[in-house]
Amino acid sequence: MKKRMFQAAAVVFAAAMLGTSALAVDDGTFTVGFDAEYPPYGYMDENGEYTGFDLELAQAVCDLEGWELVKQPIAWDSKDMELDAGNIDCIWNGFTMNGREDQYEFSKPYVDNSQVIVVAADSGITALADLEGKVVGVQAASAALNVLTDEEAQKALGDTFGELIEFADYNQAFTELQAGSLDAVAMDIGVANYQIKNRGEGFVILDEALNSEQYAIGFKVGNTELRDIVDKDLDVLVEDGTFAELAEKYEISDLVCLGTDDAEETTEEETTEAAAE
Repeated sequence: MKKRMFQAAAVVFAAAMLGTSALAVDDGTFTVGFDAEYPPYGYMDENGEYTGFDLELAQAVCDLEGWELVKQPIAWDSKDMELDAGNIDCIWNGFTMNGREDQYEFSKPYVDNSQVIVVAADSGITALADLEGKVVGVQAASAALNVLTDEEAQKALGDTFGELIEFADYNQAFTELQAGSLDAVAMDIGVANYQIKNRGEGFVILDEALNSEQYAIGFKVGNTELRDIVDKDLDVLVEDGTFAELAEKYEISDLVCLGTDDAEETTEEETTEAAAE
């Protein structure tokens, strides 16, 4: 027993000598769980390589820390199981923090996002009210699904649909929309913009948004150490221009919020509210 206690103490001491990163990431690797069918945040490119805004941002963090990035594609509806089992260090891929604040240790929000409805341009659907009786697709375990099934959000609208069908990813949903099997798809605006751009003309986003939210990186509850390291690195990447360069590359500059005046004001408000409590 004494020998085991001594060995455990030695491990902790060695980790401390190596710095805080050694305590937060095992073996110098940073494993990011992501949806491989979620462009422009995470997806497989034409060369068969996983890439995207979030994955390149994660690589930039690893470059700062001297970590090796492990890109781990996961089934989105199994993300909690993967995180709890320790198979991944975080969920980083267009992950909505709103309504989940107590379930994860979240990083600073870095992208403003809206849930929108995409329809065929010639569908005749021009407003949310036109979706009554229609067949709508959504990704399983997604924020859009949460919005459409939440009493305090848009469940009343979802209840008017003829059917709400869940798909493993939005590529499948868009294929069905293109084939006419679906009347509409509910999804994040960044992904909607990407899909429409890459599939050519024929789709439009309704003017009325379902909901507004923010993306953040989700860590296991209690893992504030790793979260704080990544938050610090994100600030560095904003300061040196890397964050803005990646946002421009993936055409989401109009969606990012990290480093903006609005984000700073929100942080100040949260700090004031916390002090008041």
